[in-house]
Amino acid sequence: MSYIPISDDDRAEMLKAIGIRDVDELFKGIPESLRTSSFDLAEGRSEIEVERHIKDLADKNSTDLVTFVGGGFYDHHIPAAVDAIVSRSEFYTAYTPYQPEASQGTLQAIYEYQSCIARLTGMEVSNASLYDGGTALYEAAMMAIRITGRNKIIMDGGVSPIYRKMMYCYTSNLSIEFVETPVVHGQSDRSEIEKFLDDKTAAVILQNPNFFGAIDDHSDIAERCHAKGALLIESVYPLSLGVLKTPSEMGADIVTGEGQSLGIPLSFGGPYLGFMATTKKLVRKMPGRVVGKTQDAEGRDGFVLTLQTREQHIRREKATSNICSNEALCALRALVYMCLIGKDGLKEIAELCMAKAEYAKQRLEAIKGVEVKRTSPTFNEFAIRLSKDPNEIIGKLISKGIAAGFPLGRYYEDLDDYMLIAVTEKRTKREISMLAESLEDALWS
Repeated sequence: MSYIPISDDDRAEMLKAIGIRDVDELFKGIPESLRTSSFDLAEGRSEIEVERHIKDLADKNSTDLVTFVGGGFYDHHIPAAVDAIVSRSEFYTAYTPYQPEASQGTLQAIYEYQSCIARLTGMEVSNASLYDGGTALYEAAMMAIRITGRNKIIMDGGVSPIYRKMMYCYTSNLSIEFVETPVVHGQSDRSEIEKFLDDKTAAVILQNPNFFGAIDDHSDIAERCHAKGALLIESVYPLSLGVLKTPSEMGADIVTGEGQSLGIPLSFGGPYLGFMATTKKLVRKMPGRVVGKTQDAEGRDGFVLTLQTREQHIRREKATSNICSNEALCALRALVYMCLIGKDGLKEIAELCMAKAEYAKQRLEAIKGVEVKRTSPTFNEFAIRLSKDPNEIIGKLISKGIAAGFPLGRYYEDLDDYMLIAVTEKRTKREISMLAESLEDALWS
């Protein structure tokens, strides 16, 4: 955007046109006590000086760290073609299909995205996307409450603590009863879930792999939920579905997750992509949009907004969400990524993640002062226990160009000496060895 200066004469002419004496009169409606006498602005700089200043600020960001940080957001490879395709102006300038008849390209992209998410999760229908994994999980809980007419939610302790905080924030004034059940040996505690599961329960919320990286088969929990008239909500890591049993195969009713791993950069925390899928039986209670494919009177294929359940489109009291229509550009990135990678590519990436994580476990558990938790099978993320403060260790390794992991004590009081390690297909044997050697030095130097 260009800066166009004005002269004193220009300013005087504008003030005269609107009928006031000076600029101060523009703000006379603001009480004196709320006005500032000075903006304390620095002296102006030339264009070259501003560019140099901004570059100096940007150089303070550590963008070349070898990262082993996970916790729901992962450093996966993004094919160059994703950026090349999505950066086309007809994609990144399209906002949202408020006039669907004029938005066939946008609608088709959403339709294809929905198809990919449905195939990936094994579910029958997907919506057009949501803000992120946490808000998608909240929306799933509210959807279950609408469907069952109940207000009790059982939430497994392996669900991301970030998502749980978001859930409590969004529902703080909604009189919803939450019960949190513990994780035993890295997996859901069936006996605790069974103890609280009753005819007041709207849904049980599980995560697979869970926040500690442990994988589980929740088929038995799904059966218990359905026997009580409750729904099973699964939050999943989409790339893990290249090798793991799908939520549909486990009997899940609603599936959500964070789509950042599907071609979306880490980018300082967003924007990201929430996805949601469910069964045809429950689709009318699902928030957001659903795009469908049809034919016109001449037999030509066309795409339409089959469902649009926001307050702009239907009676406000019947709206299913007030959060978001969809994250169209992020959903498009995910679509392009999934199409480029393909079914076999997703499987290969998932297998690489698992294999490299197992190699990292072997390298790390050989270090004195490191205990790798092997109480349950994991995907690409696992917990280790350290003989020194993980926060101190992480700080030391940052100076060596390594983001070593996520300190679990930040969210779990009894896990102050634990750290979560994530390994993706991007990490090489050399980088894993560098992590092991640097961690050993930090522990014993």
